Amino acid sequence: MKAPALPRPSLNQETLLFEPATPAEGALRAVLAFPSTYSVGITSLGFQVVWATLARRSDVDVRRQFTDQGDPPHGGAPSGGRGRGALSGRGGGPALDLFGLSLSWELDGPVLLDLLERRRIPLWACQRGEDDPLVFGGGPVLTANPEPLAPFFDVVLLGDGELLLPAFIEALQACRDAPRAERLQRLARVEGVYVPALYTPRYDADGTLRAVEPRDSAIPPRVTRQAWRGNTLSHSTVITPEAAWPSIHMVEVVRSCPELCRFCLASYLTLPFRTASLDEGLIPAVETGLAATRRLGLLGASVTQHPQFGELLRWLDHDRFDDVRVSVSSVRAATVTAQLSRSLANRGSRSLTIAIESGSDRLREVVNKKLAREEIFQAARHAKEGGLSGLKLYGMVGLPSEEDDDVEATADLLLALKQATPGLRLTLGVSTFVPKAHTPFQWEGLRPVAEKRLQRLGKRLKPKGIELRPESHGWSVIQTLLSRGDRRLAPVVAAVRGQHESLGGWKRAYRAVRAGETDPAPLPLPPPPPWAELVEGCWTAERVLPWAHLASGLPEATLWRHRLEALERAPREALERDPLEGPASVPGEPATSVAS
Repeated sequence: MKAPALPRPSLNQETLLFEPATPAEGALRAVLAFPSTYSVGITSLGFQVVWATLARRSDVDVRRQFTDQGDPPHGGAPSGGRGRGALSGRGGGPALDLFGLSLSWELDGPVLLDLLERRRIPLWACQRGEDDPLVFGGGPVLTANPEPLAPFFDVVLLGDGELLLPAFIEALQACRDAPRAERLQRLARVEGVYVPALYTPRYDADGTLRAVEPRDSAIPPRVTRQAWRGNTLSHSTVITPEAAWPSIHMVEVVRSCPELCRFCLASYLTLPFRTASLDEGLIPAVETGLAATRRLGLLGASVTQHPQFGELLRWLDHDRFDDVRVSVSSVRAATVTAQLSRSLANRGSRSLTIAIESGSDRLREVVNKKLAREEIFQAARHAKEGGLSGLKLYGMVGLPSEEDDDVEATADLLLALKQATPGLRLTLGVSTFVPKAHTPFQWEGLRPVAEKRLQRLGKRLKPKGIELRPESHGWSVIQTLLSRGDRRLAPVVAAVRGQHESLGGWKRAYRAVRAGETDPAPLPLPPPPPWAELVEGCWTAERVLPWAHLASGLPEATLWRHRLEALERAPREALERDPLEGPASVPGEPATSVAS
């Protein structure tokens, strides 16, 4: 018997925290899509902010699209048969000018193609004509390394939407009646706007990437990520009980992180570290949301490093906020006090989250985690003293130079914490290290031994009553593939549709593309490199990185120096490379080729 379909969340339960503009005659017709369900997508603060930024403009008529539903299409009531808002600009209703996608997870790439197909938009940018919308995207995945998905996008916005979206829309309005090629040329001159079709990857005969170069001198050789530096940061623009976090008002307290852990995309990619003004940003944002809900989420990579975070909590102690439930994202362990824990417990929080990365003192030094063992124990004691019932810790396995003893040290630390704070529920979330673009460890490969080390942690901790929440090692492998790849991966993304939810599906698609067994891409691309080279290989300083033409955060030479400083703390035997990987090198030394 077929299971009954689950009811769709209702968009009618939304409470907007902004006033949408009435679209003017001739406004740009835009669809903003999210590659997941409504409940997941509407919980994304970045998606909310981009949507509200466009919806506040009278020169843009924007509609949302999720995988299960969306706003009514332009010019009519919801369509039938293909989901709400599923009509396209190709014979299915009024033509679209823009189709945008917010991408925050590497594995959502194939879903992008499904959304394009649903709109009857050609999947490959080179196949789109004058009647097709410009397909644009943004978010951390595309800002870090858009290259595996670049052939599917006309435009990629690199950086913070507060700056990029107004400049992008105004530039497009100024040339909207021009031919498609001219529009793209004009947009490519806007800071932070990357037009992949105007940049050509150059490969050696053996497939080695040598450069990604502009097609003509009018196009900037490098595109620089744009960073918002205002006194305010983002906050929710819509409240709904149908969100994955129901009826919560999210307020961004800080952006980036000053700690610069050597693996951390959230820190390096979003530099500089910025804090919202208490009086001009945080308090007005909180007031706006609490007029609609009594749930408040304070977000940021390390919210307690805001210099006035304590003042914000004291302001929330007013009687009128007695029924407000407050939760915070990850906090720096050294900032956890009994008073902080008590304030959060009084506001309905049951636990705190801290990132320790490893129980090994040496390995924390390697990754620049400025955290002493005693500070971890102190955070646990303060959490318990303040009335919290749980402490969540985040760690990693497979970090560069990690040895078996380091993993044992993590298990030992958790067991000692449990003994030192009886009654405090401990949870360890642990993932496999994934090399990320624009970080010092971007040259390091994923280590296959990490999978066994995840299993080892489970064997030691679960029998002792410590909850272990491991991230799928298979997902980490796929993330690595996409976070380090170049445009040669685009045919793999196209081929894996329908089987992209398993590592086996990605491996089959990869083999098929390398063997020439899939439909050829409509643009010249060499086959992708050997799987192990891309996923597990440790790269030399001379290797041209797929994202080298995209400037973000710190210069490559600085990142390399941070890498060397980190690995100087590692024992020599922990740095020995596989024959596959080749030796480590330093700038100026000849690169060693990787055998296929």
